[in-house]
Amino acid sequence: MPGKQALAQADPVLKRIIDSIQEPFVESTRDVFFDLMSCVIEQQIHYRSTKNVFRKALETAGLPTLTPSNFHQLEARALPCLNLSLAKYETMAQILDFWREKTVAWSALTDAEVRRTLASIKGIGPWTIDMILLYTLQRPAVFPDSDFHVRQLMVRLYGLNPTSRLQAQMRAVAETWGEHKSLAVLYLLAWKESAKTFKKSYP
Repeated sequence: MPGKQALAQADPVLKRIIDSIQEPFVESTRDVFFDLMSCVIEQQIHYRSTKNVFRKALETAGLPTLTPSNFHQLEARALPCLNLSLAKYETMAQILDFWREKTVAWSALTDAEVRRTLASIKGIGPWTIDMILLYTLQRPAVFPDSDFHVRQLMVRLYGLNPTSRLQAQMRAVAETWGEHKSLAVLYLLAWKESAKTFKKSYP
């Protein structure tokens, strides 16, 4: 794969990771509403979840998927059991209002347009938008520099200083990834999930 080869040539750290694990694959829902609600309810997009709070909530509500039209079932049957904050309820209400008022062709928008559109929904911040771009819309050049796990991994693997302008250091590394930033991030996260390799000090 061209992206895989380009990353291996550009970044010796990633080359070791690429050589040690299978290429990560994400089968996206392509459903921005569904994945946004996942991020709000679980504080994690369900592709990355280990607690499966969102999946269990859907099962409790008897829903195979979540849409604006059936959200009331989730709200009545499952949300009371989750002890969510008022801020989360307010954000979900904002998302519902947005979907009821607007129809957006997400795949036709540029990354910047997606960011502006989602940022217009109160309660949706940069990390959530990055998750939608990375996992749901599968854009190739997404670098979620506010993601805790990405930060943790890059400090460890690239020897970055966590106490001094960390995001700037991370972005400098990510610039070497060119238009394949998303694949690089997925490789880093996949390596972390590999318990056997993660126990080692270096892949």
